[in-house]
Amino acid sequence: MVSILDGNTFMLSDARGDVDPSPDYPAGLFAWDTRFISKWVLTVDGERLNALSVDDLQYFESRFFLVPGEPTHYVDAKTSVIRHRSLGGRFEERLTVLNHRDEPAVLTVRVEIGCDFADLFDAREARPRPGQTTRTVEGDRLRFCHQRNRHVTETVISSTEPAEVDEDGLTFRIELGAHGTWSTTLQAIGIIRGAEGRDVRESVRGYTETRPEKRRELAEWLARAPQLTCDSEALQRTYRRSMIDLAALQYIGLTSQVRLTAAGLPWYMTLFGRHSMLTGYQTLPFVPEIARHTLWVMALLQGGRIDDFRDEEPGKILHEIRYGEPGGFEEQPRTTYYGAADSTPLFVILLDEYEQWTGDAETVRQFEFEARAALTWLDTYGDLMGDGYVWYERRAPGGLENQGWKDSWDAISYRDGRMPGHPRATCELQGYAYDAKIRAARLARTFWNDPAFADQLIREAEELKARFNRDFWIADGEYYALALDAEGGQVDAVASNMGHLLWSGIVSEDRAPLVAARLLGDELFSGWGVRTLARGQQRYNPVGYHSGAVWPSDNSLITLGLRRYGFEEEAARIALTMIEASRYFEGRLPEAFAGYDRSMTRYPVQYPGACSPFASSAGTPLALLRSLLGLLPHEGHLTIVPAVPEELGRIELIGIPGRWGRIDAFGHGRLRMTQP
Repeated sequence: MVSILDGNTFMLSDARGDVDPSPDYPAGLFAWDTRFISKWVLTVDGERLNALSVDDLQYFESRFFLVPGEPTHYVDAKTSVIRHRSLGGRFEERLTVLNHRDEPAVLTVRVEIGCDFADLFDAREARPRPGQTTRTVEGDRLRFCHQRNRHVTETVISSTEPAEVDEDGLTFRIELGAHGTWSTTLQAIGIIRGAEGRDVRESVRGYTETRPEKRRELAEWLARAPQLTCDSEALQRTYRRSMIDLAALQYIGLTSQVRLTAAGLPWYMTLFGRHSMLTGYQTLPFVPEIARHTLWVMALLQGGRIDDFRDEEPGKILHEIRYGEPGGFEEQPRTTYYGAADSTPLFVILLDEYEQWTGDAETVRQFEFEARAALTWLDTYGDLMGDGYVWYERRAPGGLENQGWKDSWDAISYRDGRMPGHPRATCELQGYAYDAKIRAARLARTFWNDPAFADQLIREAEELKARFNRDFWIADGEYYALALDAEGGQVDAVASNMGHLLWSGIVSEDRAPLVAARLLGDELFSGWGVRTLARGQQRYNPVGYHSGAVWPSDNSLITLGLRRYGFEEEAARIALTMIEASRYFEGRLPEAFAGYDRSMTRYPVQYPGACSPFASSAGTPLALLRSLLGLLPHEGHLTIVPAVPEELGRIELIGIPGRWGRIDAFGHGRLRMTQP
């Protein structure tokens, strides 16, 4: 599939540029979780075209070079076609037809068009939408309209050259001279009608930016970020690719009017609690505005009531926003959905980390109420069993079965494959809660003028750490349980979650070496990264979403956790393998890839259906740089303690932004890796 995207608007097509409805992938033009074009097929004289090559010009534009029939070395094409498409508030495709004959040619060019206005997930499941869809020919324009009660969406198609317009598309009958050229520009404008009949996106700042404006904006984005110079071509490439992908995933919210970060193409082109906040954390040394904007909208949409349909509770931070029709008609709880237990402590963690990097005390004071409400949620609604741990249990019909970062239905299991009942308390949730309380104590003492609250939080965090190391530690296996079940028993699968415990600091010092060794052992470490579930567990599957695949974002937190506890070589090994893996994905780390042993594959294997780009995967190379260079804000200064493996050579990161202004960091490949 070939994609172009602009924030939460994207077009997915095949290598020819054609869009055909598919049960395997949501092909088409999507914006705000709605498909505005479901069919877009180009023919010349009734014949489909074949691709010679595709140019990925920018994230928002691409170009297809095509010929009718099958291209061969023995028959020269008499006609070729160039499709140059772009996004910028609307979809544009410039068609250029070239006649390579020594004589004139008469050709019939047609674009077959369909619009089903499916919600993103209806498109995946091929479910029909309620409501009525009409097609209307309006002179030189074709209008598709879908109406359900007062909800109206439209797609309007037009061309800069005259066309024969019918309800199924546009036809051009063209005459080309010898070696002649013909062009037209097709436009498709998607409209979401509001109560007053106007497009609700008209008020979105920058929604209709032109290509030159978008190119200038991207250049400015890249110029503001620290400049990387290094000996590793793979690191250089994945850093640039990540910065471009992070720019591509920025969009302006309908109500917030600030730039938000969509989680990933195609399934999560929206604000997504944990991954938006993790991306904000990963990118603080590079583009701190991602964290600032994410904090702002998370505070704005913090839960304020008990709503079982959306798993909402006072103080709880949201899981995701959806803009499609099903949420608006409450067929699903996803318009604003709160089914995540980790997003709430992550909000407090990000707020503190943001201040440490930026020195933005005003934001910390501004969000004191929201931070306190989040902490209250941890001790009340989050503590379902009244034992001081954070638990989750689905209340929303159609909501998520698991509400930690591994939120697929089969992600939490015992070693023997059995599934625990509900509620569940996964181990990383307790680490996040511990970290949130430690960080909030600093905020309370320094910014909220409440030392008594700070002391209370420190006591609670210390008690949680002691209790956790007692109840979650599996003594005979020397590792932390994945979770506790409703009876307080240990869910004993070996999983990558224990790496998040190092990141949070809840692991006792004497057990940290055992955790590090387990993470880098053969069961969990594939040679390309740490698997989500260890080989040897009953549910292990190297192509299981959360049961054996390798997630770059997961590995980024594990790497930072290893460095926190002083395991420089182990952290460097994971960082190095992630950077090496990026070579096989053209620099763009996907949401996840398969967990096969490196000795079996010689390259990382694609995970079927993984999002790419994916925000927290794009943030992973940035977090790895942070680990390799040992970047740590401390008492208003930036400390730099490099631990760079020999294989990466020299690393220079110029202009790291923060409360200190801009600082340069340097590291040389002096860490000699021992064989695992």
